[in-house]
Parts: sequence; structure tokens; C-alpha cells
Amino acid sequence: MIVVRDLHKAFSATVRPLRGVDLDVELGTTLAVLGRSGSGKSVLLKSIVGLIEPDRGSITVEDDEVVGADRDTLLKIRRKVGYVFQNGALYDSLTVGENLSFPLEKVLKLPPDEVRDRVHQYLEHVGLPEKINVMPADLSGGQRKRIGVARTIITEPEYLLYDEPTTGLDPQTAKEISKLVVQLQNDLKITSIVVTHDPYCINIVANRVVFIDEGVVVFNGTKEESKESDIEFLREFYTADLVS
Repeated sequence: MIVVRDLHKAFSATVRPLRGVDLDVELGTTLAVLGRSGSGKSVLLKSIVGLIEPDRGSITVEDDEVVGADRDTLLKIRRKVGYVFQNGALYDSLTVGENLSFPLEKVLKLPPDEVRDRVHQYLEHVGLPEKINVMPADLSGGQRKRIGVARTIITEPEYLLYDEPTTGLDPQTAKEISKLVVQLQNDLKITSIVVTHDPYCINIVANRVVFIDEGVVVFNGTKEESKESDIEFLREFYTADLVS
């Protein structure tokens, strides 16, 4: 379980994206985080994995406190919590297979035969086993996203954080990526937090939704409850694209 309490982060006197966020992420949940541009959604994700240090508050991943954690504790947390960046964050000078091998060799220090087996296994999970020797520059946008997911889950984290997983993709590819999120939750029992502006993505992946406005959580409920909310942003979010 991930627990966030009274989380604050300011970058200046006028830029204060987090002003007291409280949030519980239960095991088995796929939680969608909504909010206007600049509302602190990505800041929240990066705070959870220790990429941004909050000014105040608490984040616990199971029994480990993220805020103020030392290097060893952060490494422990990051083995539990995977972060899927918008662009896949692949090393352009390495093949797909080498990208997936990298954390297994450098972080987990697994033997070569286990590295090889895991690389094939997780490329199968994302439906791209034939891309093992391909360079990132030769992948489509959707393929880069899938390989980025594979590289994140190959260390077998318990939680996955997705930052705008469908941004920049055509509608069909975005739908495929959204279905992949659901597949991983079902197959690997991964608890996920998904930051997105895409109502179709939420319709496919989420079972809970939070809405952050002016630095605090103003809605926290099921996907169905979010669709029935009288909050103007949520009404417009779902009706703009006629999501059912």
C-alpha cells in the first residue's frame, strides 16, 4: 500500500503544485490521477519514487518512508515501485534486448542465463518478442511505450507509475497501451497509478479516480462515481469525448 499524507511542494512563491495531498493506494488498484495542466500530477508521481523531494509531508511505500530517505532506502523503494516515463526513456545506443538486460545486470546482478530468459519473457508480456535486436530509433511510438513498460516491469516491481502513457499516440495505439496496463494488472498483480488526460484510457484501465485541484485532492472515488460527480472538471472531462 502507498500512503500519502499532507504532501506539499512549491517551486516558487507562485508555483505550488502540491498543497496538502492525501492519498491511499490500495493493493490491486489501478488509480487514475486527473487534474488540470500544472496541477501537480507528475510532481506527485516523481515524489513517490524520490525523484522530487517534497517540502513537507509523508509518503510511505509499505513500511518505508520516502520523504527524507537515505540512498539505500530509496533503492529499496525503487525496486518495489517502477516508473514508466512518457517517452519510454530507452537508451538510444542499446538494442531493445540490451535495454531490458541493463537493470537486470547492473541493479539485480542476475546471471546471464536468467537475464536472457527474463528478457524473452517480458518482451512476450508486451507482445514484441521479435524486436529484441532492434534499435530504439527503429521503433514506432507505440512500440517504444511498450518496450519502456517491459524495461520497467522486468525487475518485477509491486507498483507501477505511468506518466501519460497514451500521450502522442494515435487512438488505436493508445487503446492498445491502455489494454496492456489492464493485462499487466491482471497477469502480474501489479498495483498502478496512471496520470493521464485521456478519458478513453481511464475508461479502460481505472477502477478508482482522484482529481487534484489547486494542490489538494478534491475527489476520490470509483470510476463510476467520478462519472456521476457534479464537479465541473469531471463532467467536462467525460462528456468532451462522449466517453460512456
